[in-house]
Amino acid sequence: MEEESKQRREIIRISGLKKIYKMGNQQVNALNGADLVIRENEYVAIMGPSGSGKSTMMNILGCLDTPTEGCYILNGTDVSKMEDSQLAEVRNKEIGFVFQSFNLLPRYTALENTALPLIYAGFSKEEREEKARKALETVGLGERISHRPSELSGGQRQRVAIARALINNPSIILADEPTGNLDTKTSVDIMNLFEQIHNNGNTVIVVTHEEDIAMYAKRIIRLRDGKIESDTINN
Repeated sequence: MEEESKQRREIIRISGLKKIYKMGNQQVNALNGADLVIRENEYVAIMGPSGSGKSTMMNILGCLDTPTEGCYILNGTDVSKMEDSQLAEVRNKEIGFVFQSFNLLPRYTALENTALPLIYAGFSKEEREEKARKALETVGLGERISHRPSELSGGQRQRVAIARALINNPSIILADEPTGNLDTKTSVDIMNLFEQIHNNGNTVIVVTHEEDIAMYAKRIIRLRDGKIESDTINN
């Protein structure tokens, strides 16, 4: 299994990654020299206690922030020194985000929320609606396309967020505590959906502090004090 994974194309390579925040007179080393390679169609969980650096790692992997030192190659492009406008373009093309709080626009329907990334990508209204409809069908919400978030359950809202994350065929799906606002049964449904997405060929990275959620992944990376403490295959 490990040998087979080594033959896959690299999606992510980070080397010597450091992130230093200045807080008043103090300096906080949120990341302190992390090295990591993630390949196409891997399913990875990133774990760690509060203050371990996992949120900082997620922000950098998601091109929401840049490192103080070190290199981040995403799909063959060095994104570690990019300006905000360049990063925004990379995010829209390469990364599908799923957040704990769903981040849906309340006045938009499921279809409109799902289609949002395609506006920035320059698709016509017809193309956007067609792609959004297909994405919602993929996550089992084909019957709910006209519903607004207030008319959907928590699990259904997260499915809309996942459909939106898939819409641009991104290089990676990056999920931050995706079950944090859901009950146990709904959490299982959502994690089964991520498994299905992974089986369809997507690269999935889940950031979580919950062991049972991490166990769905095929590889678990644990952070502590800004460094990678362990990196294990989960059979």
